[in-house]
Amino acid sequence: MTPSWRKPVGMLAILLLITVWCALIVSLSGTVGEWHALVQALFYVVAGIIWIAPLKPLLRWMETGRWR
Repeated sequence: MTPSWRKPVGMLAILLLITVWCALIVSLSGTVGEWHALVQALFYVVAGIIWIAPLKPLLRWMETGRWR
C-alpha cells in the first residue's frame, strides 16, 4: 500500500493554521490586555477553542480525500 501524500500536507496545513491563529491572537494582545481580567480569560478560552473548528474538514480530507 502506497502512503498518501494528503497526510503530510494536512499536517503542514495544521501547523500553518496553528501558527497563523497564534500570530493573530498575539497581535490582539495589546488591546485585549486593557480589558477586565474576566473578559480576557473568556476571550482566550473562546480563542483557544475556535481554532479547532477548521480541523474537522481538514482531518476528514486527510483520511478520505473528500471535504464533505
